[in-house]
Amino acid sequence: MAEERQGTKTLAVNRRARYDYTVEENLECGIALEGTEVKSLKAGKFSFSDSYAKIDNDQLVLVGFHITPYMFGNIHNHEPDRLRVLLAHKKEIKRLKRKVDERGYTLIPLRVYLKRGLIKLDLGICQGKKQKDKREAIKERDVKREVEREFRGRL
Repeated sequence: MAEERQGTKTLAVNRRARYDYTVEENLECGIALEGTEVKSLKAGKFSFSDSYAKIDNDQLVLVGFHITPYMFGNIHNHEPDRLRVLLAHKKEIKRLKRKVDERGYTLIPLRVYLKRGLIKLDLGICQGKKQKDKREAIKERDVKREVEREFRGRL
């Protein structure tokens, strides 16, 4: 990826989010994890289909983020579908709350990655696309692909 810098490793990208939503802004957040969740995440045993973030009691909370229990864990293994707190500054949370309440934005996880040994989540401030917008995006992508093919064919 072009975004990857030295010291970061992408664990997964939520491609469905970019199809269903237009991303206005990105926000890097940490995740408050317990026990064996870190090992499961590093092994890639998670899914964020249908997950989103909400603001509850001045905290960012991640809903619907499934982390499979660690295979080699013991009786103290984590609960797969619990609510997870996202770590962000209070000012950012207040700004997000205003956007979500006033303008109808949705907070969608776009990417999970490692940065200097810590697990981070790229949270997108998104607005839902209509079916017409989705078709136009597909059409634009196809046209762009055809132009690139022709350009490569002439070289």
